[in-house]
Amino acid sequence: MKKEKNRWLIALSAIAIHLSIGSAYAYSVYTNPIGESVGWKGTQVTLAFTLAIAFLGISAATFGRMVEKKGPRKSAMLAAILFSVGQLGAGFAVSIQSLPLFLFMYGVVGGIGLGLGYISPVSTLVKWFPDRRGLATGMAVFGFGAGALITSPIAAKLIEIVGIPNTFYILGTAYFVLMMSGASYIVRPSEGWMPEGMKMTKQTSNKKLKEDLSQLTANEAVKTKRFWMLWAMIFINISSGIMIISVASPISQEMVGLSVATAASMVGLMGMFNGGGRIGWASISDYLGRPTVFSVFFIIQITAFLTLPHITNVILFQVFIFLIMTVYGGGFASLPAFIADIFGTKELGAIHGYILTAWSVAGIVGPIAVSYFHEATGSYIPAFYFFTILLFIAFIISILIQYDINKIKRKQTKASVLKAG
Repeated sequence: MKKEKNRWLIALSAIAIHLSIGSAYAYSVYTNPIGESVGWKGTQVTLAFTLAIAFLGISAATFGRMVEKKGPRKSAMLAAILFSVGQLGAGFAVSIQSLPLFLFMYGVVGGIGLGLGYISPVSTLVKWFPDRRGLATGMAVFGFGAGALITSPIAAKLIEIVGIPNTFYILGTAYFVLMMSGASYIVRPSEGWMPEGMKMTKQTSNKKLKEDLSQLTANEAVKTKRFWMLWAMIFINISSGIMIISVASPISQEMVGLSVATAASMVGLMGMFNGGGRIGWASISDYLGRPTVFSVFFIIQITAFLTLPHITNVILFQVFIFLIMTVYGGGFASLPAFIADIFGTKELGAIHGYILTAWSVAGIVGPIAVSYFHEATGSYIPAFYFFTILLFIAFIISILIQYDINKIKRKQTKASVLKAG
């Protein structure tokens, strides 16, 4: 009999993959050095990161079905190749000073690897942790958030010592080894697998184990109201978080008078709260339920966005910013478990990919909206009120999706009673 793999090592493998692709969030380390080295404008260098995030969403939606069909191992290996080739190609592009090649390699090739690597381990983890879905996906996505914290100082030091192209070569090779190591261990559990604790509960308790609301294909899920309600909630949650991330330093300097150095330290701490929120909130969602946790997210953000424009205390200002960051990260981590709860695990990877298109759109809308309001009014305050309106809409949607879920459950219970009778 084939020995079952250790699910905690599966989780560690997923973290290894997400740590590697999460390095994309350390991209700002390259911006100034590349500009100074080859003379490209800041907007041109930044465009590569924008393309990478856009292709993350596009590839996640496009290849989600392939992940389900080919399995997590082959998908994660392909992600490792694409992401690493993107890094190596970016280094070569800098060495020959070719901007189009740099945009293509880092933004398009690397971006496709980024999206594929993001979704490949997640649907598998959900199947290995039917008892603690939130914790499982939180661990993997925490890796994505932590990737930037680890990569930033290493990349900055390498740029000083060996230059930009060699930094891309070294890190690209390291990512390939780390991602391939993780991909080689990842495999789906056998059909109907559950941990010993769940088996004992099922055998010794009369209490019925929680079941998924439905088992839908990606095409079926897209036709439901709850898919689009979830998409809208994720879009608004990410837009609000990215709005803060994109202008955190100038906002803190303008609104509460932080120095440039202190603002930079705050930005670094934001990454820690972003990562911590991924595990913390995802774990809490296992107990409170995903719809309730998302309602809490929006209540916290509405309170923070209404309060921040009136705060003059530096510490309090940063506390609210960090709270927003925990919710931003928590939304990413709770999403795969939420999808499994309401659509099942049949085509979780494909559905997850479709919903991640909200990330691509939010990555454009959040920064553009806050920049527009600041340029039009000379203040960041109107942007806070604009996003408060969006967050209130998201809160209403979180109530409606809970109502929709409960309505479906009542129908299922009624149908079961009639069938039994």
